[in-house]
Amino acid sequence: MPALDLSSAGLKALSTRSSEPFIARVREHLDDTSPAREQEVLLVRRPTASLPPGFRGYLLWDERLVSSSPAPGDTYVLPPNLRYLADGDVVRLHPEREALSTLYRRASPSNTFLVTERCDNHCLMCSQPPRKQDDSWLVDELMQALPLISPETRELGITGGEPSLLKGRLVALLAQMKQHLPRTAVHILTNGRGFANPELARAVADVQHPDLMLGIPLYSDLPEEHDYVVQALGAFDETVRGILHLKRARVRVELRCVVHAQTYARLPQLAEFIARNLAFVDHVALMGLELMGFAKTNLGLLWMDPLDYQPQLSAAVRTLSRAGLETSLYNHPLCTLPGELHPFARKSISDWKNLYAEDCERCTRREDCGGFFASGFVKRSRGIQPFVD
Repeated sequence: MPALDLSSAGLKALSTRSSEPFIARVREHLDDTSPAREQEVLLVRRPTASLPPGFRGYLLWDERLVSSSPAPGDTYVLPPNLRYLADGDVVRLHPEREALSTLYRRASPSNTFLVTERCDNHCLMCSQPPRKQDDSWLVDELMQALPLISPETRELGITGGEPSLLKGRLVALLAQMKQHLPRTAVHILTNGRGFANPELARAVADVQHPDLMLGIPLYSDLPEEHDYVVQALGAFDETVRGILHLKRARVRVELRCVVHAQTYARLPQLAEFIARNLAFVDHVALMGLELMGFAKTNLGLLWMDPLDYQPQLSAAVRTLSRAGLETSLYNHPLCTLPGELHPFARKSISDWKNLYAEDCERCTRREDCGGFFASGFVKRSRGIQPFVD
């Protein structure tokens, strides 16, 4: 499950004292010295005579685990599909709806927070189609969750919609992340257009977050082609200006390009454009298509077997690598790539939506391969086959 999973899973309420939704950290092990019980829900997996007092709520694997009456407060029985919850996870409980959403999983390396569904692009392959609505509660909720997240978390993602539309609230959010999670890397997915305003770029830089990276898409060296893919006139110019302002303010930037039927042809030219004009960026990621949202709707316009764009992809990677740019290939199974590109392939798909095909069971390279999006079985490359080294 991702962080800030907006789909809620059903609970069975045994007792409730709350009417409003609340956020809490899951706790499995009792520690009488903990001062945070009122911000925690106790997860009960084994039989017990009674529930210890003081917790914000209680989550039971089975209502028969407690021999006496449940303690006063919010006590729920988890359905089987929520039994993945573990110590340190952060959840949102909605008592009136008897629902729970997982915001953060401590054991997952892929925690990402949706901070808005609003966007000023309308990308052909957007996996999170934008919605025009007041969703400021998303940031409010994240602000409440941050103090409950483990400070040992390696990385958190911020996504949308378009996070830069939050303007000052994005800056405030970064400041809170720096305060509560100073050792946690933050990666923000943004279209970069908001940073065409140099004041916003400087404000983000002034937070001085110790490990911040902004991932910004660039789909072509030609402005009209980029604008077509993102369905926004003038987006190319604003995006490039945003990149320049961020780098001038010493903010780390990753360039991203999703490879599909509308972007593959000029990949070599895009790589040359980056090497000549944007060689100061910190990372370049060339990405396979995720068949969700608009990408699924526009499947006929976008789908292309990765085998058929191998020449363009190889040429682009060679150009970027020779220019000294750190380059990665995301979302591409190894069997769809020529051998020369295998060193650039990364296991990039979030754990909660990462699957492998049946053919992969006997593949000797499975541990090195990123596999597929769960949505990727709508269309499959004809190159999918196991390595049998």
